Amino acid sequence: MVRDPIASESTPSAEEICAALDDPDCREIIRNLEEPMTASELTSRCDIPQSTLYRKLELLTDSTLLEESTDIRRDGHHASKYSVAFDEITLVLDDERNLAVQIERPTRTADERLAELWSEVRKET
Repeated sequence: MVRDPIASESTPSAEEICAALDDPDCREIIRNLEEPMTASELTSRCDIPQSTLYRKLELLTDSTLLEESTDIRRDGHHASKYSVAFDEITLVLDDERNLAVQIERPTRTADERLAELWSEVRKET
């Protein structure tokens, strides 16, 4: 499964973002994701049990703070890789006096934009 928060049509609520960032394990995962990593690599780098790590990765990808992609391997044992999907998060008080979230995403390369376009074309066919 590939989850691309930049191509996602839904924006998580401020509550979802704050809940993910309030979790010390989630912050530890984000802190250690200097480059895309698999869950196994994160388990060895973070002091988080693997079963807990998978739940935290799910929370972070659902809240669009992490991007999940597939690492294709020659032996057929493909693995999900995770990377940080934001540069900056801002909480804003909107006109109705509700908290809203603004997420600044990293700039996408031409290859990433082409892959996104190709993914959209495949959905249409």
